[in-house]
Amino acid sequence: MLTSIRGLSAATLSAGLFLSAAPALASDNNAEAPVVDETISADLIAASAALDNDNVETLSLEPATDVASDVAVRAGEPIASGTASEFAGESGLTFSANVAFTTEYRFRGVDLSGGEFAIQGGFDVSHSSGLYVGTWASNLDEDTVGFGSTEVDVYGGWSGNLTDALTADVGVIAYLYPDSPASAGDTSYVEFYGSLSVGIGPASLTGGVAYAPDQSSLGSTDNLYLYTDVSVGIPDSPFTINGHLGYTDGFLTFTNDSEAIDWSIGVDMAAGPVTFTAAYVGVEGDALIDPNGTFTDDAFVLTVAASF
Repeated sequence: MLTSIRGLSAATLSAGLFLSAAPALASDNNAEAPVVDETISADLIAASAALDNDNVETLSLEPATDVASDVAVRAGEPIASGTASEFAGESGLTFSANVAFTTEYRFRGVDLSGGEFAIQGGFDVSHSSGLYVGTWASNLDEDTVGFGSTEVDVYGGWSGNLTDALTADVGVIAYLYPDSPASAGDTSYVEFYGSLSVGIGPASLTGGVAYAPDQSSLGSTDNLYLYTDVSVGIPDSPFTINGHLGYTDGFLTFTNDSEAIDWSIGVDMAAGPVTFTAAYVGVEGDALIDPNGTFTDDAFVLTVAASF
């Protein structure tokens, strides 16, 4: 995290300053006591008696010596992980990244990579308040999709717990196609989304909605998407069973009535930061709109993803 680096650097610098001052104090404490002239010593005692007691206490060096010695000892030791985490969390920001390799890029059941391999990845910055921003990208099949070779998504929102078991996520996302050909016209569009997730033991259930208002890239129409996801972790194993069901009403379909159901069922296997996924994916499509099933044929999709 960027903030953890800044926090750790500041702490290291402070400890270094204390440490650089400590040897002189430690040297004074360990040095052999000097011989003091008894006459001068008696004069000093007499002068001290004339001072206010509070001032004498204020001038005492003992507390400062104790603090400096304590800091010097701790500064010479490795920073504990808990302390480092405290430094990292001072700003409340967290940085994360993800990368995935998949046999097909499927968006709500629709094939956007022409049945070919896709490389995907993104970056996110989140705050302890629940606010987050991020970006994600994937290659496309420019010959069939016609939106160029790359999709870049930019999003921002808020995610957090409403109760111990209920989590919410709301935000807005922009789908961008930076190398889309001029002949394709306006291809980028914006969508608003929201979801609620509840955990019940090893299972979680999510219901969500995404809505893209009227935009020229959507044929001057809108698009509504409703979905539900179910995940069940198998106890004492790295496996999770996932199910998905979605419904689209609007421009982003390959059916005559602009309505389509998509679905998937799969299994995840977690191995540290890496997750292996195998899923069977399908979506409705009409022969008149997608005669060869280029976008809507069912497929078995394999994915390897990592987050860090």
